[in-house]
Amino acid sequence: MPVSIIVTGAAGRMGSLIASLARQSEDLSLAGLLERPGHTDIPNAACPVSSDIESLLSASPGAVVIDFTTPEASMQHARAAAAHGSPIVIGTTGLNEQQKAELAELALRTPVFLSPNMSVGINVLLEILPQLVRMLGDSYDVDILELHHNRKKDAPSGTALRLAEAVAEAKGWKPGESFRCCREGIIGERPKQEIGIQTIRGGDIAGVHTVYCMGPGERIEITHHAHSRENFANGALKAAAWLAGRKPGRIYDMRDILREAQTGAL
Repeated sequence: MPVSIIVTGAAGRMGSLIASLARQSEDLSLAGLLERPGHTDIPNAACPVSSDIESLLSASPGAVVIDFTTPEASMQHARAAAAHGSPIVIGTTGLNEQQKAELAELALRTPVFLSPNMSVGINVLLEILPQLVRMLGDSYDVDILELHHNRKKDAPSGTALRLAEAVAEAKGWKPGESFRCCREGIIGERPKQEIGIQTIRGGDIAGVHTVYCMGPGERIEITHHAHSRENFANGALKAAAWLAGRKPGRIYDMRDILREAQTGAL
């Protein structure tokens, strides 16, 4: 039986793409589309469209919510999903620590899937990057450069921050305290415990992330190019199908899917 999904921000770039791909899937069915008041006139919706998530959740018990909106809206949708016991997939970036902590609480009541990047390639990189950093050792500095389109609202990207967290954890540093998102003026020598995260915005770049490991006499560069947003949309739909039927208890992410595919179990 197809997995029912509700897409929030359905008139936006990601929401409309996710809905379009879902209509083409034999494994998924659109149970509803959510948009702001005044933006619910969506042509060829082929399902209920509403500005009230409560009504959509009530009409489709167990439907998986897919959310790529804003941190504030995502939290509202997550609270509603938890109240109805509906799973939710969140691809929104820019969530603060307090919001992430609340999501962890909500995940005790309903399955929650949170990933700043839904691509397989990035999540494989997150798996292997800590091993690379540990093997290279303390004599290698690590910086991260990310490029995105000129309409992206948060910086650095959620993916860049997650990559930096993976590096910090591998080095035994506290994530956040070692991050350097801007260098300007006479800044002195680079501190030993520092991970630079640099941002470029322009054009219609779907997403490019490069990790630089710079050591004595050499450097290693690992770059991931997202060719289009369809990569992220397909990842979100894969996550929704996977999340259906999972038990609450913790926040899941894309690496859970990859590990299960590799080992046959979480």
